[in-house]
Amino acid sequence: MAAPAPRSVLALDVGRKRIGLAGCDPLGLTVTPLPALRRGRFPSDLEQIRSLVEQRRVTALVVGLPLDAQQQPTEQAEHCRRYGARLARQLDRPLALVNEYASSWAAGERHGLHGDRSGALDSAAAALLLEQWLQEGPEPTPVSAQAPTLGPGADAQAS
Repeated sequence: MAAPAPRSVLALDVGRKRIGLAGCDPLGLTVTPLPALRRGRFPSDLEQIRSLVEQRRVTALVVGLPLDAQQQPTEQAEHCRRYGARLARQLDRPLALVNEYASSWAAGERHGLHGDRSGALDSAAAALLLEQWLQEGPEPTPVSAQAPTLGPGADAQAS
């Protein structure tokens, strides 16, 4: 699969307590970890993310799905898929789903963040997701049009 078209994107590593965030410039050249969001009720999360989307002129969302070693959706993956789809609908932005198997571990290794509780690890994981998406896709799709599918490296559909 070809790399997606460059654009300003916000990647989300959705956890139960925090959401790791990372963004890229409109040319897709620079990936920047952003301060993680401490989860609250959805309307509060939505307003904080909406502000970031407007400030950064984000045109698409990328959400990581924690699949298991056999590329099958986990309970958390289903939560992330639903949360990402709800955000994408509310923000009227297309969504791409990316397999984030072991991204937190990889981010911890790369940045020496194992055991981090500040949110830096969550956002480093979101940055890895965004780097992966920039290389492999898939192209984001409108949530209302169809259920987004996972990009390469994941056999499971996120429907």
